[in-house]
Amino acid sequence: MPTYDYICDACQHEFEAFESMKAESQTVCPACHEPKLRRKIGGGAAILFKGSGFYQTDYRSDSYKKGAAAEKSSSESASKPAESSSSSSSTPAPAAKADSPKSSSGGGAGT
Repeated sequence: MPTYDYICDACQHEFEAFESMKAESQTVCPACHEPKLRRKIGGGAAILFKGSGFYQTDYRSDSYKKGAAAEKSSSESASKPAESSSSSSSTPAPAAKADSPKSSSGGGAGT
């Protein structure tokens, strides 16, 4: 239900009324009780959608964007070593086995 602005032409009293769109507009001023009330025409309020389900980049402040970028970079750097360690743990294990005999035989051959 919208909020309408009213003004009285007799006493210049202004007020807002929360009314249904189907309701008849008021005609009698609540201050002076004269039938000189008219509804003002306004531009209306801008609609601003926020919350989940809308574009995340809409209506974000610069401080939020900086914080999100910092969080993203920290989570990427945290996930990359985890991925690297899991990748490197599976890769170096065979390499370590292969390197250990080479090191032993390489060290024994050099001595």
